[in-house]
Amino acid sequence: MKEIKTVSLIGLGAIGCYMAENLVKAVGYDNFRVIADGKRKERIENEGIIINGVLNNFRVVTPEEKTNPADLVIVITKMMQLESALKDIKNQIGDNTIIMSLLNGVESEEIVANVYGEDKMLYTVTRAAVTKVGNVVTYNPKISCLEFGEKKNEVISERVKAISDLFNKSGIKYKIPKDMIRAIWRKFMCNVSENQSSAILGIPFGAWHSNEHANYVREAAMNEVLEIAQKLGIDLSINDILDQREVLKKINPNARTSLLQDIEAGRKTEVEMFSGTIMNLGSKLGISTPVNNLFYHMIKTLEDKNEGAFNYS
Repeated sequence: MKEIKTVSLIGLGAIGCYMAENLVKAVGYDNFRVIADGKRKERIENEGIIINGVLNNFRVVTPEEKTNPADLVIVITKMMQLESALKDIKNQIGDNTIIMSLLNGVESEEIVANVYGEDKMLYTVTRAAVTKVGNVVTYNPKISCLEFGEKKNEVISERVKAISDLFNKSGIKYKIPKDMIRAIWRKFMCNVSENQSSAILGIPFGAWHSNEHANYVREAAMNEVLEIAQKLGIDLSINDILDQREVLKKINPNARTSLLQDIEAGRKTEVEMFSGTIMNLGSKLGISTPVNNLFYHMIKTLEDKNEGAFNYS
């Protein structure tokens, strides 16, 4: 088993900060690289990132900078930034580099594999509610974890063992599901429902602890994803929806989804990856998706509002 000694990360957003804070402990400041340039690079270097009350500083390298290939490259941008991110990590990739894509959705691994090869990919799902406002990040380490592995993990590969060893050193909690495609779709089902409904309604995670109306909306979207997943042969069931009720109760009630944070900050969202994907798959499979159709147009309206489309004065 090869030891992971160098790690590069592109996308120092909320989840990126969660990963960076922990991984730098395992490999050290000099062996952990954040890939960024321009004003983003200056901001990270000048301000640092305050994570759970502690100021963190990271080594930043530009995409053009020549370094030794990293043992592990983590990609955790927004989906609309993935194409450029894959170009920016080129100088970090070597013959034995492992790539982990922590993006939301069900498509990023295939996109990365088309550029760098499936043999470099490990499949990954994040299970962390992280809030980022400016350079201040908060999350609960007790309930934050990753799920990762090969597509199938009946037998644990040497690559998975190497990443497990790295996570053990860093303190990152993790699980290795037997079926990573199922795990990715289960997370996708949660993202489609929670991210979108929270952004539309302007509600934090606490709304799902007890409010029947918020949960009705959330689970209506989940049911559409479930029907599509089952049609595609993904092993999801109503039990996954029921299990998520208990998972949500453990999350900080004040935490906010990434899509709600995007709307509040006036940023473009990943709605195309969420309801856009469900609408397209539903059309191809002959499955009606009225909830996600409505979500799509409501979020697009909020984006237009943020861009000043309705400022009539």
